[in-house]
Amino acid sequence: MDQALIRNFSIVAHIDHGKSTLADRLLQVSGAISERDLKEQVLDDMDLERERGITIKASAVTIDMNVDGRTYMFNLIDTPGHVDFHYEVDRALAACDGALLVVDATQGVQAQTVANAYAAVNNNLEIIPVINKIDLPSAAPEDAAIEIEHVLGISADNVQFVSAKSGVGIGDLIRAIVRHLPPPKGEPNGPLQALIFDSEYNDYRGVICYLRIVNGTIRKGQRVLLMGRQRTYLVTELGKFRPQMSPCDELAAGETGYVVASIKRLQDVTVGDTITDAGQPALQPLPGYQPPQHMVFCDFYPSSGESYDALREALEKLSLNDASFSFAPQHSDALGPGFRCGFLGLLHMDIVQERLERECGVSVVQTAPSVTYEVVPHDGPVRRVESAGDLPDMGMIAELREPIIETQIITPADAIGSIMQLAEQRRGVYRKTEYLSPQRVLLTYEFPFNEILYDFYDKLKSVTRGYGTMDYHVIGYRAGDLVKLDILVNGVPVDALSLICHRSKAEARGRRFLIKLRREIARHQFEIALQAAIGSKVIARETIKPFRKNVTAKCYGGDVTRKRKLLEKQKAGKKRMKTIGRVDIPQKAFMTVLEPED
Repeated sequence: MDQALIRNFSIVAHIDHGKSTLADRLLQVSGAISERDLKEQVLDDMDLERERGITIKASAVTIDMNVDGRTYMFNLIDTPGHVDFHYEVDRALAACDGALLVVDATQGVQAQTVANAYAAVNNNLEIIPVINKIDLPSAAPEDAAIEIEHVLGISADNVQFVSAKSGVGIGDLIRAIVRHLPPPKGEPNGPLQALIFDSEYNDYRGVICYLRIVNGTIRKGQRVLLMGRQRTYLVTELGKFRPQMSPCDELAAGETGYVVASIKRLQDVTVGDTITDAGQPALQPLPGYQPPQHMVFCDFYPSSGESYDALREALEKLSLNDASFSFAPQHSDALGPGFRCGFLGLLHMDIVQERLERECGVSVVQTAPSVTYEVVPHDGPVRRVESAGDLPDMGMIAELREPIIETQIITPADAIGSIMQLAEQRRGVYRKTEYLSPQRVLLTYEFPFNEILYDFYDKLKSVTRGYGTMDYHVIGYRAGDLVKLDILVNGVPVDALSLICHRSKAEARGRRFLIKLRREIARHQFEIALQAAIGSKVIARETIKPFRKNVTAKCYGGDVTRKRKLLEKQKAGKKRMKTIGRVDIPQKAFMTVLEPED
C-alpha cells in the first residue's frame, strides 16, 4: 500500500479514561468487526483483563478506514494505563508515528496523562488530544481542554471532543488522524529492517513475533536473520491483526503485523531485536528498547506437589510475552530451590502470579516483595542487592542506599493538608505545588520507594475520597539510616521473611509483623518463639503456645511425685521436639507484610 495512506498510532491515557472503548468504536466504524461480534474490550483477549477491567498487554490491530473516498490503513495499538505497565506503553510508542492522548471529560488531566504525554514527546510523536465521555452529565470538556493546554502545553485548538461509547465525534476524530498524524517514512525498497515490539509462544507454531517494518519488505518464504542472536530462519507465515490473525504474502515499510518462522527456542527471540534479510542484511540493527528497570523483587517457589522444572518452563514462556519481567534461580533453606523474579510494581507482580496459575497451571509460594538497594562496602565496588537475605554483614557496609522516586500527585485542593501529613509519615520530601485549576493541584514529592510500595496508593485514595491519582519514576539512590530486620522462627533466621527498613520504624514494624505472623502460623506440639532482631539485638518477641496433653489425668490419687515425674517427662519430650521439630510456615505468612498498617 502507498505509504501516504498508512497511519501508525497508539492510544494512551490514564486508567479508565476510555482507551479500549475508543479502540472498539474505531473497529466498529471501520467494519473490521461485525455488530454480532462486537463486545466490550475487543482487543483485551486475556480473562484477567476482562475480569479486572484493565488493559495489561498492548494490543495491535490493522483496520481499513474509508475517509473522503480514499481507503487508509490504520495500524493502532491499544495500551495499558496503569503505571506498572508503562514499559508496554514505551514499546508501543516506539513502533508508532503518532498518539491519541485520551482525557476523561469528567476528571481532566491525571497523573498518567502527564506521564504518557511526556513519553510520546520523548519519542518525537505527533499528539492528538482527545477528550472522551463528553455525553456524561458531569462532563466539563472545555475545562479539560484548558488543563491540557496549561499542563501539557498542547494547543486546545487541536483537541477532539468525542464519546467513544455513543460514537459522537468519532468521524471528526478519524479525519483528524488522517490530517494531523504523519505517514511512515521508511524505504520499501531498502534493506529489510523490522522491529520486534512484542512476541508470544504457541505450542504448535513456536514463537510468534509482532513486527513493525521500518525499512524494506518481508515476504513469505524469505530467509531472515535475527541480528541480536545472529540466527537465520525461514518465514513460514506472515499476517496482520484484523483483529484476529489474518495471513498475507508480504509486509512493506510502515506496516505492522506478525511473522511465524518456526522459532522453537524461547531464548532466540528478544523484544527490541531487529529482523533483516539473511542474504542482504542491513548494515546495523535498529536502536531497539532500553531494558526495563526492575524495582520490585520477590521469590517464587514451587508449592507442594509442583516441580521446579515445571515452574522454570512456565516462567520462560511468560517472560517471552512480558519483556518487563525477569527471573533468576534462587535457593532458600526454608523453601528449597526457586526463582528470584523482578517486576515493575506490585500490580505487575500480582498479574504475573495469577497468569502463572491460570495460563500455565503452576501453583507457587510467593515471598513478600522488596525493592533494590545499593550497598557501599568498606572495600570493594558498589553493588545492588534485591533482598535482605543478600545483604553482607552490616559491619562490612560503609553505606546503604535506598531508591528514591519522584512522585506527582494530582488531588483536589481541599485534600492538600491530608496528603502532606501522609507524606510526612512516609519520609516524603516536598518539592513543589502547581495549581491546574482552582479545584485541582499537582504536588511533587520525593519518597523512598520502600515507603510507598505497599499501601500508600490505598491511603492516598482514602484521604482524597477517591479523586487522587499518582505517577512516579525512579530518580536515583540516596544513603539512609537503614537496618536489616531479621525474623527468627524458633531461633533460626528465615531469609524470606527478613526485610530492610529505616531504623526509626524498625521496632514498631517488627512488633506489628510478629503479631500478624503469630496469627498465621498454626500451633505445634512445642513452643514456637517468633523474634525480630537487628544484628544480635532482639527488639520484639511473640510466642506461639504448644498443644498440651493432660498427662496427669489418669493419676487420681497417690503420691505427688508420680504426677511430677510425668510432667518432667512431658517437658523433656517438648524440649527434644523443639530442638528437632520443623515449623511449617504457610504461604499467607510470607504476605503478611503486605497487609495495611493499622
